[in-house]
Amino acid sequence: MLVRFLTTAIRLSATFLYGSTGEIIIEKGGHLNLGIPGIMSVGAAVGCLTEYSIIKSMGVSSPAMLVILPVLMTLLSGALMGLLYSFLTVTLRANQNVVGLAMTTFGVGLAGYLVNSQAQLATIARASEFYRNLFSVQSDNWFVQIFLSHGVLVYLAIIIAIIAQIVLSKTRVGLNLRAVGENPATADAAGINVTKYKYTSTCIGCAISALGGLFCIMDYMGGNWEYILEGFGWLSIALVIFTMWRPSLAIPGSIIFAGLYIFSNYVTGIKLFEQDFVNILPYAVTIVVLVITSIFDKKSAQPPAALGVSYFREER
Repeated sequence: MLVRFLTTAIRLSATFLYGSTGEIIIEKGGHLNLGIPGIMSVGAAVGCLTEYSIIKSMGVSSPAMLVILPVLMTLLSGALMGLLYSFLTVTLRANQNVVGLAMTTFGVGLAGYLVNSQAQLATIARASEFYRNLFSVQSDNWFVQIFLSHGVLVYLAIIIAIIAQIVLSKTRVGLNLRAVGENPATADAAGINVTKYKYTSTCIGCAISALGGLFCIMDYMGGNWEYILEGFGWLSIALVIFTMWRPSLAIPGSIIFAGLYIFSNYVTGIKLFEQDFVNILPYAVTIVVLVITSIFDKKSAQPPAALGVSYFREER
């Protein structure tokens, strides 16, 4: 049972890892994007519709095509959602919280409208095995089952998180982005194009987050559409605080969140109200971490100083 629990936790963690890594990149540029649940939903819907179109026209004879093309379309849809968010908050200077919540409502509703056919869902479920089995290793060995039996998108999530950490902490681009998030006026005075960095980081972050939606539906849910995806989006945002805005910490953090989320399914004798209490543990842990980091007031554990604050160049 322990092996199955850890295997499932690592598999589910990719959903949170995509969402949190994308949100960290966005927030490092000074944007608080509460539209991640909607973006993940739209990404999943676009990816699933692409899957359905490929199967209807080509069948299921090309496993690579059934994974690569939907992934690319999901990334594109997420980037377009990020572009919309950036246009509203950077160019039009709309309130970031209001825009984010509106995008969540819009995204969840749009995804439900796009994926409303039982025929579509039955068709894309046939392709879920390619997501689960591509690059996975099957064995009775416990180590292989826990760490090597996952589909390609699980390992891709880890790779993206590692690359994001390296870029943010070791490169000039990452340094400039962090400067924009900490003090955009100073960054602007230093010759950094604040608008470009905000647009680019938001579009990239939204594209990565959208991939978490596709993974959740096509891999973890086996091609079955579930509106629980919206809740996963909110957990991904909470994970950003839990990991103190570090993509590298999001890897073990996402596994912890996934383990807490599925914990009640692996423990017998839990009553309904106790199960509800277990399900809120990820949020409770996030609150505890937020309180602790606030008490110690360590700079590296704090959000970007200009997070959620619109930048007006005329007021510099």
